[in-house]
Amino acid sequence: MPGSLCTLSKANAHLAYHTAPTQPLLTRAFATAIMHCTQTEQHVCCEECPTSHPNDPIPVEPTSIKEVHARPKIVTDIAQQHSPSSSSTSLGYTSSSEPASPLTPVTDPQIDETDESVKDAVETAVQPNSPGRRRASTVLISQGPQDVQRILAGDGKPRTRLVEKVCCGGGCCFLDALPDDPKSKSALPVITPDNDAFRSLNLKLGPLNLDSELTKLVELPPQTVSFSKLSNDIVPEQSDVYRHPPKFVTPHAPFEVYSSKVTHARELTKPGAEKRTYHFDLDVTDYPEESGEVDFIVGGAIGVQAPNSEPLVNDIFELLSIPSYARDKQVVLKTEGGRWPTIWGEDSPRELVTTRRELLTWCSDVQSYPPTKQLFRLLAEYAEAPNEKKILLYLSSAQGQAAFCDLRTGPHITIAQLLHAFPSSKPPLPHLLSILNTLMPRFYSLSQDPSLSSSRDGENRRRLIEIAVTVHETPNWRGGPRTGLGSGFLERIASQIITAEKQGTNPADLDLRVPLFRGLMANPLAREFVTDGPMLLIGAGVGVAPFRGFVQRRLKSANCANKVWVLQGVRDSLLDELYSGEWGVEEEQVKKVVQSRRGEGRYVQEEVRHQADLVWFVINALDGRVFVCGSSQGMGEGVEAALVDVAMDKGNLRREEAVEFWGKKKGAGQYIAVSDRKCLIMESITNDAVGDLVKRFTKGAFCE
Repeated sequence: MPGSLCTLSKANAHLAYHTAPTQPLLTRAFATAIMHCTQTEQHVCCEECPTSHPNDPIPVEPTSIKEVHARPKIVTDIAQQHSPSSSSTSLGYTSSSEPASPLTPVTDPQIDETDESVKDAVETAVQPNSPGRRRASTVLISQGPQDVQRILAGDGKPRTRLVEKVCCGGGCCFLDALPDDPKSKSALPVITPDNDAFRSLNLKLGPLNLDSELTKLVELPPQTVSFSKLSNDIVPEQSDVYRHPPKFVTPHAPFEVYSSKVTHARELTKPGAEKRTYHFDLDVTDYPEESGEVDFIVGGAIGVQAPNSEPLVNDIFELLSIPSYARDKQVVLKTEGGRWPTIWGEDSPRELVTTRRELLTWCSDVQSYPPTKQLFRLLAEYAEAPNEKKILLYLSSAQGQAAFCDLRTGPHITIAQLLHAFPSSKPPLPHLLSILNTLMPRFYSLSQDPSLSSSRDGENRRRLIEIAVTVHETPNWRGGPRTGLGSGFLERIASQIITAEKQGTNPADLDLRVPLFRGLMANPLAREFVTDGPMLLIGAGVGVAPFRGFVQRRLKSANCANKVWVLQGVRDSLLDELYSGEWGVEEEQVKKVVQSRRGEGRYVQEEVRHQADLVWFVINALDGRVFVCGSSQGMGEGVEAALVDVAMDKGNLRREEAVEFWGKKKGAGQYIAVSDRKCLIMESITNDAVGDLVKRFTKGAFCE
């Protein structure tokens, strides 16, 4: 079969094959050819080496793996706690059995462009005795209008009607486009705003002019939020807006967000690394007790309630012309329904005392979500300049669908950027708050065994938890970097501590705080952790952080010390290897670091094939577990393919049988794969709240 056909996605084949019988015969024939191509794919054979014997399917523990002996240390003071290789012992651990929670669907990588000679290739590729059909996996085939054009028309010559409609998140593309009428261009042209923010949007307005007829405009969103003056019988509440969220921002009743003191922070990566990763020690000694056996557990996670930054909030106040005296003045907030400004709770009207600054800082997300047509329609309603109003209406109409899709699928666009781009639009803050998304917590896995980490301050023993956070950066419209909400907030704290330490100041004197909570997550890493049985941990980037706690817990028991192995993928071990020398053991005996940019240039999925004997032994052993944690795109998919190859070689299975084998292991809790950017849906909330969280979560705004 020609190579051009093999580059097309399985999803395209499935989509075309299952279309109605009225679809052109070429489309269905093309789909059959693609499916035939996917069924004849050859897997990557595992190489012969000391740890991989493809012709030996018997799951035997590799004899070349060195034994490890547990040698726990005891930390007695805070100075040892801050040393890189410190650990300590504490009381025993009680396993937590939490209910399973749905995982978020992953997004697959974009495929290559369809070849122009599809018809000829299909005619030569389709054989009368092709194998039976196989359901294809879903693959992302479009990330913007340009992709849609390339798939459907490309060079202007119609191709096979493989896809009827491709949606990039905002509706059907290219509906009711404006006619390119030369006479209309000389009427009343739209003069675009002359500012950097507007130019950064890269809008393609086509033949739009002030007289252009726009149809299918979205309705103006209703205002569901209002402010009123504080009556004399209401006692004003004290607010420490940039230190801790207001009391009505709660994880779940009756508990509030806990203010955890940051006792130490440091950068784990070295200068020159592509991404910066920081380590934090957080004091949770006085965390309130909860009902049941809820506790910080190995493999668990915490929710961090991160605020919008002060400069960003002040910028929005200035753009909306809200005077300084009104920003921190307490008012009575009334809502007509929903859960905002709280996160969880009943879907009902609310009336509470707050300030405008509290709402913009802790309650509304102004930077994580792509813009909506409702937002453009609101900005158009209050735009005073005719050209700005026309452009905003265009973006909320059927004629502006292509330009709207560009904005949805392009670089991050913040509320402040849009207000800078259209300076004549100054919507009232209550109406703007009515359509903004709720500011949701960001979740981070614990990077240690919580039962081991503590410090001593005089006679008081303090309990600490540890997390590792990678800073997510994208370019902003001003030319500098834009950091994620949570990672940016934590990096600002780490920078203050690192600077204080360089100046000889005790970081504890800064009294920096992180608002956090626990006990709302059914984390598969924590749920499937067992105290016995061999365990293989495969991770890349910050995804390896929770595995450090697994190793620490295993080394507490001499019977389990020789039953844990780690495969860690990094770009360059000299720059971005996390927790080097901090696993509490002779690392070379349990941990293999695979570098993709230095030395052999091998990826972690290639090392999985190289360690086929070890993989096969662990997954077939009693209570054996294989954990995978890392980016779902690239690393996660590559490791999954490598595991299938191992099963095919070691188990003498066909590809379909190998996939089914790992599917059964996943169902039995022996194969656990999660993404380091996938947050887990919280328990103890209503079904409606779960649905709302899933919708927000699939937009990729939860773990920045």
